Formats: sequence, structure tokens, C-alpha cells
Amino acid sequence: MTAADMSLEQAIRQRRSVRGYLDKPVPRETLEEVFRTAQLAPSNCNIQPWRVLVASGEVRDEIRRRMVANASEGRPTNPDFEQLPRFQGTYRQRQVDCAVALYSTMGIERDDQEGRARASLRNFELFDAPHVAFIGMEREFGVTVALDVGIYLQTLMLAMTAHGIASCAQGSMRYYPDDVREVFGEPESTAILCGISFGYEDPSVPANETRVDRAPLEENVVFRGSS
Repeated sequence: MTAADMSLEQAIRQRRSVRGYLDKPVPRETLEEVFRTAQLAPSNCNIQPWRVLVASGEVRDEIRRRMVANASEGRPTNPDFEQLPRFQGTYRQRQVDCAVALYSTMGIERDDQEGRARASLRNFELFDAPHVAFIGMEREFGVTVALDVGIYLQTLMLAMTAHGIASCAQGSMRYYPDDVREVFGEPESTAILCGISFGYEDPSVPANETRVDRAPLEENVVFRGSS
């Protein structure tokens, strides 16, 4: 199925987090087409606040080397924005259920600390993806503008799916923003929100067999009044 053949609903239903990639770069012309499509995402007053830094080839290798070294050596993280509060109640349970599904697929037991550490390091190895995109915005922008960047992020991942490109959005890619800015020659004013590892899925990776459900509609959506 090509991008022209895939409906929006099909792209939404097929998109998922992929944690294992083939050593096969996406052609540059395909990359440009995907990111050009994502550029059509809506934003407040059409300000288009996203700053997207895409690393491939030797630049990707340098980013990966730095990220792995930082995580392996226990370097303190310094994200540009405050960490999320701990999830509670239903939200915490969903988080736990997701982790259980992933680790079970990977064959990692609850008390396997070494296995869990290895799984965590895979984030900084970019899951062997040939490309990684860092998504940022001006540091002075607040949560309202960050919502626009979030809309762009979803649009980008759906465009990737439509072109047969797998992806995984990673909050861990915001942990060491100084390295990202240094590699790309970005000013301090560019703040990093997250990253996306992407490429062609390796179906032989056990983690890619993970599937998680979504909550019933009524848990998140409230309808009032006549339709």
C-alpha cells in the first residue's frame, strides 16, 4: 500500500511504537516528502513553532554515541522543561500495563534488573533506527505553543506510517539537549521537547510484537446534548 492508497483511518490504526529497525536508511526524497506533508499541520495563527532536527548517517552515529555514553556513565539529565509529575490512579495503571506488555514480549521478568537496564539503554541506542528527529521550539514558548508542536508530532508520525516508515516517539531524547544543540549547531534558545527514532521496522525484533489496547471511549470522552 502506498501513501496515496492509505486512508487517514488506516494510518491511525496502523501507527504504533516500533522498537527495532532494519539497517536500511529511508531515501532522502521520501524523507523530504514526509516532512513536507507534516509541515501542513495546523498551529495557532499559523506560527508553525516547531523546530525539527533530523540526524542520519554519521550525524546519527555521533548522536547515538553521545546518548549511549551519557546513559551508561550515569550522567545527570538536564531536560529543557520540567519533568512530568508521577502518574497516579488509572493513569499509573495504564503505564504499568504498557510496561508489562512490553517486557513480557521481550522476555524480561519483573526482577530481572539487568534485563530492564538493557531495555532502557535501547532508547539511547535509538533502537538501531537509521534516523532520529529531535522536536523542539523556542525556549520562551509555553504550554500553549507546545500543544501546536504536539499536533505537528502526530501529523509527522501519521505521514511516516502512510509511507511505510515505522517510528517511536521518545521522551528520553530530551534528557541531554546540550549534546543535540552542539551537534546541530543550534542556539541555546532552541529547546528540545522529545525525539522520534524512525526507519523501516525489523519484524524479527521481539519488542515489535507488543500490542497494547486503548481505553473504552467513555473513559475519555463525554457527550452531552442532542446530536
